[in-house]
Amino acid sequence: MSPIHVRRAKLDDTQAISALFRSRVSVWQRLKADGRVEDLPYEALTIYERWSHGGPAYSGAWMNVETGAIFLSHLLRGFGLPLVAVVDGIVQAYAEAYPGSEPAPFGNHLHLAHLVTTSQNEALAAALIEALTLHARELGCERLTVAVSSYDTQAAAFYKHFGMQPLSRARRYTLPAQTGQSFYKATEHRSSDPAQIKGWPMSIGRIESASQHWATLWPRLWEAVDEIAAETVYRLRFNAAGQDSFLCCQAHRYDPRSADFYCWSPKPLTPQFLTALRDWAHRENFRTMVLTMPETLVNLLGAEAEATPYQQEILALDV
Repeated sequence: MSPIHVRRAKLDDTQAISALFRSRVSVWQRLKADGRVEDLPYEALTIYERWSHGGPAYSGAWMNVETGAIFLSHLLRGFGLPLVAVVDGIVQAYAEAYPGSEPAPFGNHLHLAHLVTTSQNEALAAALIEALTLHARELGCERLTVAVSSYDTQAAAFYKHFGMQPLSRARRYTLPAQTGQSFYKATEHRSSDPAQIKGWPMSIGRIESASQHWATLWPRLWEAVDEIAAETVYRLRFNAAGQDSFLCCQAHRYDPRSADFYCWSPKPLTPQFLTALRDWAHRENFRTMVLTMPETLVNLLGAEAEATPYQQEILALDV
């Protein structure tokens, strides 16, 4: 194999990066008004319909060259670290990482959100992980982290091959929204400056990393795509029981009475804060709150919480 050259991605790479992500989609489909699904060629779909094939890991932007260019520009402005691996002048692999600063056990870290290669090429993956390790050191990070499903033994084995070891585990729970006796203040918050959450833990919704969730959820990048702009998303400064926080609430596309919650706060989660959160959700006509949390905090949810099968593990490599 020819030498592998790893460099920071540039806007001219958008089409190649998008092609890497799209190659993982075997069938392109559209949901019809009557609920049936029809198979269609990629070219027949709208930007939003292609976006919907991105799955839950925030890769929808890469399903189109148009949205991919917007997102890559966003990353290059300081919200993330995009790298490409090039062989013979052709982009063959892509890595997307987010520097973050959180309390233990994460500390100062660089989180690997996406690693996509052609033909599952391990040499390309190794080159990108080595480059990310060097970037982590240059950024003053203590470790490189990655999230994998607790059921994806193949992915876990892949990253453990590079020396990554389990660091933390989170699980998804559902909790009914309900009225409660609590004082709180919720106001829209438009600033997306990532410096606002530096050093803050993310006690709710941390599937990947606090910085990645902030970079993908808080900025209003997609208001030009009508279907995305129409989705119900709250971005709030939320203060309850003396606890300040940033709260993002994202209604489910096909079940608008349910919503995913994400919360960044400088203080540990408390029962009083959760009471206020449930009351706010009830007042906004949500029925079910979906909360991904460390297993160590589940006792705060009470007996009404129900665990789902979804579990996520964070692996780490000290650098």
